[in-house]
Amino acid sequence: MSRKLHYPKIRDSRDFPLGKCIAFEKVDGTNLHFNWQRGDGWTFMGTRRDEFRLDKLGEASFRERHQHLADAGQVFRKGLCEPLTELLSSDRCHGWNEVAIFAEYVGPHSFAGLHKADDPKQLVLFDVEVNGDLIDPFEFVEVFSELSIARVVYQGKFTGNFAEAVRQGKYNVTEGVVCKTGSRGNVQMCKIKTNAYQALLKKSFGERWQDYWE
Repeated sequence: MSRKLHYPKIRDSRDFPLGKCIAFEKVDGTNLHFNWQRGDGWTFMGTRRDEFRLDKLGEASFRERHQHLADAGQVFRKGLCEPLTELLSSDRCHGWNEVAIFAEYVGPHSFAGLHKADDPKQLVLFDVEVNGDLIDPFEFVEVFSELSIARVVYQGKFTGNFAEAVRQGKYNVTEGVVCKTGSRGNVQMCKIKTNAYQALLKKSFGERWQDYWE
């Protein structure tokens, strides 16, 4: 079934507030989500635009719809599922009754959301929604840093100079970064991509490069 986006669209850096932020490496994969409810466990999975029950029938429907992501459920069970279940069930997450986990499905040669079938895949955690609100990025790092999360590239004041340094490739990232700030329920985000990644898209997709840019 389809509905509005499960994860919000991230804007560019033009209106991002100056001040304290965390910048995470923008993993070049496919955005997936996995839902957990206290007492019921893992209930749904899907992409940004759809959702399927996390059971045999639902996973079969997911695989039929997204053949290039066919093993995503298996990758989740072998990787993040067990440590996340333990963490979310602990006292540390008391009161977290409805949780959505957002992770990038990615392999060594994934590019612009496209994946090599023979590549080993992993899920890299990059955000968490609790009881309907995204937790703030500082809490995210504090709670989930022992798991496979997006690499923290920078912590400090957001400035135009920082954004330009990312574009010029000075932070050792391929696609770019996602900057986050704010508090739970009021998280603000922006993305900054590198000039080298833009050039690679143009080389790979020609006039269609912008289809893969945002």
